[in-house]
Amino acid sequence: MSDTAMISFRTDPTIKREAKELYADMGMDLSTAINIFLRQSIRENGMPFKITRENPINVEARRQAENHDGESFTSTDALMKDLLDA
Repeated sequence: MSDTAMISFRTDPTIKREAKELYADMGMDLSTAINIFLRQSIRENGMPFKITRENPINVEARRQAENHDGESFTSTDALMKDLLDA
C-alpha cells in the first residue's frame, strides 16, 4: 500500500459536478486532476499551466483538414468571396 494523505476542502456543489464532468471527458477522475494540479504547481513554483478540453469546433476543423473535406477553391478570388460572405 502506498503512502497517501487525505486532503479535504469545501467547494460549491455545482463547481464539483462541472469539474467532475470536465475531467471525466478528459479521461480522469477528480482526484487525478487535483494531483496533476498540485504536482505541476510544485514544478512551476506557483500556479500551473491551464489544462483545458479542446473546443469541438477546432476538432471538426482539424478532422476536415486531415481528411481534405469541406470547401475547396480554384482561385484566391473564390476563396476570399467565401470568407467575406461568411
